[in-house]
Amino acid sequence: MEPLFELALRLPVAGSRDLLRALHRQLRDAILDGRLQPGARLPATRALAQRLGVSRNTMLAAYDLLLSEGYLLARPGSGTFVADTLPALRRGRAAPKEAGAAPRRDPRLVPLNVPGADLAPTLQPRAARDDFRVGLPDVGAFPFDIWRRLSDRALRRVARQTADYADPQGQGALREAIAAHVSFTRAVGCTADDIVVTAGAQQAFGLLARILVVPGRTVVAVEQLFYPSLREAMLAAGAKVVTVPTDDEGLCVDRIPPEARVVCVTPSHQFPTGVAMSPPRRAALLAFARARNAVLIEDDYDSEFRFAGRPLDALQTLDRAGSVFYVGTFSKSLFPALRLGFVVAPPWARGALVRARELADWHGPVLGQEALAAFIAEGHLARHIRRMRKLYGARRSALLDALARHGAGRLEAIPSDAGLHLSAWLHGGARDHVVVERAAAAGITLPPLSRFALDPQAPDAPNGLAFGFGLIAESQIDGAIRRLVRLL
Repeated sequence: MEPLFELALRLPVAGSRDLLRALHRQLRDAILDGRLQPGARLPATRALAQRLGVSRNTMLAAYDLLLSEGYLLARPGSGTFVADTLPALRRGRAAPKEAGAAPRRDPRLVPLNVPGADLAPTLQPRAARDDFRVGLPDVGAFPFDIWRRLSDRALRRVARQTADYADPQGQGALREAIAAHVSFTRAVGCTADDIVVTAGAQQAFGLLARILVVPGRTVVAVEQLFYPSLREAMLAAGAKVVTVPTDDEGLCVDRIPPEARVVCVTPSHQFPTGVAMSPPRRAALLAFARARNAVLIEDDYDSEFRFAGRPLDALQTLDRAGSVFYVGTFSKSLFPALRLGFVVAPPWARGALVRARELADWHGPVLGQEALAAFIAEGHLARHIRRMRKLYGARRSALLDALARHGAGRLEAIPSDAGLHLSAWLHGGARDHVVVERAAAAGITLPPLSRFALDPQAPDAPNGLAFGFGLIAESQIDGAIRRLVRLL
């Protein structure tokens, strides 16, 4: 029997492109304000689509987005239910973003003629039989047949156009698709005008360093364990980089130096420990930025893959002062060779960021941008993420089981609800870099946590291992962990 469902949903006019956005927003708001209680069963998508007079595909897409955010749970054979654990209620919403850039240059920006040094990227070791490298997705499950069709369509469209250079900010269709995607999946309020398309997150960090760092003067704070290439981008721009401790609530905001003017964080899934920054810490970090006239670079690198816990709002969602640069990438959800990412920039910095992109390489490849725009707009990205969440979730469960079964007393898994890797502290006296060397000789590839510290050789450097599960098959995990523990 279908559940009683008397929720009034106000839909835009027929044919509106905002239909999916309106359905998602109203259902999400009803869950957050308690009109749809935890545990409530929702109508089947077919029945609700017929009642509302919309297509079932649209209704499926709205449910999928709420499932991906953690607001709904699908129970095979029973139906779709409101999740028992929900985000904290939000009484206010972020102020709307300004449509255009500020007429005068903000003092937080610096000139673009900043010298920098060339620093080689941090490369991952060669794959072994049991591959636990972090940050790499399973491209074998990607629908390349669909991508090929969309790429062919983009090529035919470009062939009919007059030769010209493209927009440094990114193709308009892609920026619109990204704005819709992040608003659905991460509640990031933005428009296409707020987005600057980049060649992955790495270029985003380099461009932000160029417009925000005064060589020899600007203090940039990073987490105690951090993504090495982010620090290198800041150093290349001449920043003074300092590290800030983290704990089980994320970045210790009270330990940020007061002179820091740029703070780089991974609040949704701290890299590499996987810890999520707590709501009080997020509020404190935003308050620090307001009080110190600082900016925050939020790296949301793999938050599409959430397996447990409640979804937490992005810092950009909570920001009301234009302090946050939200950096996203498609390297984890699609494939690294795509080299496409984006920055959601505050209005006061957008013009400078676009100019920096123009000076760097003018604009990205048009064909890839057009194909990705169609891939997102036609719902292929949401479906792919849903499939991969199930695949990665099974590998994550197998990894947790293996660590508990074989690593008791030696490997302590660090709690983490999202992402493509898990980390674990090492106990018993073994040093992580030594373990990694022994593991490599035994055909197991994985990084030590100390590699992501400012000084990996320091006696107090964190001691642990990171286990990526984007590449290794579920069937290999238990045996690999058993052999690894024997090496300890």
